[in-house]
Amino acid sequence: MSGNGTPDWGAIRVRGARENNLREVSLDIPKRKLTVFTGVSGSGKSSLVFETIAAESRRLINETYTAFVQGFMGTQARPDVDQLDGLTAAIIVDQERMGANARSTVGTATDTHAMLRIIFSRLGQPKIGPATAFSFNVPAGSISGEITLERGKAATESREITIVGGMCPECEGLGRVSTVDIDALVDRDKSLNEGAITFPGFQPGSWYHRIFVDSGFFDNDKPLRDYTDAEWERLLHGPEAKVKTELVNLTYEGLVDKIRSRYLIKDPESLQPHLRTAVERISTSMACPACDGTRLNATARSSKIDGKSIADCAAMQISDLAEFLRGVSDPGVGPIVGALRDTLDSMVHIGLGYLSLDRESSTLSGGEAQRTKMVRHLGSSLTDVTYVFDEPTIGLHAHDVQQMNGLLQRLRDKGNTVLVVEHEPEVIRIADHVVDMGPRAGSHGGEVVYQGPFAGLGASGTLTGKHLEVQQTLKGEVRAARGAIPIRNASLHNLQDVSVDVPLGVLVAVTGVAGSGKSSLIHGCMPRVDPSVTVIDQSAIRGSRRSNPATYTGILEPIRKAFASANGVKPALFSANSEGACPACKGLGLIYTDLAFMAGVVSVCEVCEGRRFTDEVLGYQLRGRNIAEVLDMSVEEAAAFFTEKPVRVMLGRLVDVGLGYISLGQMLNTLSGGERQRLKLAIEMSGDAEVYVLDEPTSGLHMHDVDNLIGLLDRIVDGGRTVVVIEHNLDIVARADWVIDLGPGAGHDGGRVVFSGPPAELVRASDSLTGEHLRRRLEAVAAAS
Repeated sequence: MSGNGTPDWGAIRVRGARENNLREVSLDIPKRKLTVFTGVSGSGKSSLVFETIAAESRRLINETYTAFVQGFMGTQARPDVDQLDGLTAAIIVDQERMGANARSTVGTATDTHAMLRIIFSRLGQPKIGPATAFSFNVPAGSISGEITLERGKAATESREITIVGGMCPECEGLGRVSTVDIDALVDRDKSLNEGAITFPGFQPGSWYHRIFVDSGFFDNDKPLRDYTDAEWERLLHGPEAKVKTELVNLTYEGLVDKIRSRYLIKDPESLQPHLRTAVERISTSMACPACDGTRLNATARSSKIDGKSIADCAAMQISDLAEFLRGVSDPGVGPIVGALRDTLDSMVHIGLGYLSLDRESSTLSGGEAQRTKMVRHLGSSLTDVTYVFDEPTIGLHAHDVQQMNGLLQRLRDKGNTVLVVEHEPEVIRIADHVVDMGPRAGSHGGEVVYQGPFAGLGASGTLTGKHLEVQQTLKGEVRAARGAIPIRNASLHNLQDVSVDVPLGVLVAVTGVAGSGKSSLIHGCMPRVDPSVTVIDQSAIRGSRRSNPATYTGILEPIRKAFASANGVKPALFSANSEGACPACKGLGLIYTDLAFMAGVVSVCEVCEGRRFTDEVLGYQLRGRNIAEVLDMSVEEAAAFFTEKPVRVMLGRLVDVGLGYISLGQMLNTLSGGERQRLKLAIEMSGDAEVYVLDEPTSGLHMHDVDNLIGLLDRIVDGGRTVVVIEHNLDIVARADWVIDLGPGAGHDGGRVVFSGPPAELVRASDSLTGEHLRRRLEAVAAAS
């Protein structure tokens, strides 16, 4: 037993952790407790939790498959730590988008659609078959042939087996159909050996090309224009067959079928840029006319419960579906209905009630994806598991944060260890144990500056402790608007004939619970009224594997010229895309191995050791640093290192937007949504836009960094511009000049403006959830006003 009378379940012991910027970090993390890791952005929280603790747990689990892993992919690297024990199996619930497969929906990702299928198979009228009859992933059909039965004497009988499935035969359960332009896919004037297939990955010498040329089905030197109808059918549509190549046996399938199954069913945004461009070049997509986008065949849609088909239920708002199920009282399905209703209620409680089960998983934001994945674990019977969460409150209104806290505590109370990386004060307050990283970001962080109960954090003197002790106040004097952008009778998505004026020349905060219509109003309607509005969102930055902050911001060019001038050589030598690139990895620093029939493998280049450049180039220096060392610098370090004005100006903007801790050469696809948005903002600050729209720019920011961001936004507005911020952070709301609050609820329960005015009036608005929570945060101020 511990000193306070509670059981002591031991601890996860970390000794000498040095991953990334960690400085010999050693600590004990209590098991079966809720531990929150906080600290300024870039202080080392993720390096400790995800890249050390969770990574080692995954590595140990993978040792079960040592022979396979070593045989095909080499040994998995161990985190840079002296000792790490007391680990249990880790389940990481992060903000990564949920799968690139277009068949994945909210319903399939949470298993709620599987439960709904069982209910319809039992109660739906007319009865059409088992649960598979309502699955858009199971095709309907039949198989006939002879089988041998061992009953006394072996006997051969003819049988026909019917498969009852719900898949729409036209779109194959995708809800949309893609038309492939054959002439964009192949060059009819060339033969297979000449590279007739123009899609990336099918060039001569590739695995996919070898399947076609080694199949024996074609004359590989014959131009495609001379193919017979049968050869064209075989080339484009199969049928499947086994093909023996020099190294391995592979499965042949038609070119169009392969393209469709490997690329067209995926979310285009998840593809590498060159593949995404190729897909857009060869195909067009539209809602399936046969099933109206429901993915289901007519038989599956014909069976109903209380007048609703399974497609109708899947399209309902989750809060409505939960209410609909309360009317299903047949005792034969009582347990499964109760389990489904509990899951749906949990989704409503964590702010996902406005979604529908048929929503594609790939369209969810990072915060929505994390909360959706979290729902799957709430009903799990596993205990003594380590759950790792990455800022689960991102995208949540203050009203929903309370519900999220309850779910985190439920996971802990089931006998699990819960580790949460978080900046939200309300989550930090409920922690059993707090680990504060710092004292600053990047090379100035990487240390544990406080660990212990929340009660001691305020007096610790850390940046987190200081900000928790500060009572936020409303802006004393708000700016006067100098005009407005009028939005009239907006009805996009769930907006209900909304008319509102967005003031100009001020800092505007647009608030409301998740799903209340904020993005529909500001992203969807405002640019239509005023096309000059510049929207800076958290969407992925399109680019290649070579893209990094230095290339994206344009500062790599003056950096290359500075190196060239200092050494009397060509600037091209200092480009990883040109003459100075390592020939083995072509300047990537990594080797990407395409196994075609398996997931690709990524390994550090053994020639350049990940530095991307040749030894000759690495011998050239600028003020004692080579180009690889410069690209490894954090923005903050680089700002102190460079004297070149074009570089210093952009680095200063990156520091201003709270990105001083990222490295110049960091791959863009490793940045979070909030980091991507702030990177775009740093670039846009040099433009001449009059109105900026930002979507939750505080995502991933510590309270200290939020203060800095507010200062930056104030400076932009003081410079004569307008900033409109879609935001849940109450510090931003309190210091805005004008607030537009949407609600009162989410989905069809929202879509209305419940308040428009200065923050001082918002705290007195009785029908605003935002006002209620702001009032709690500003108790003394609200009472006085």
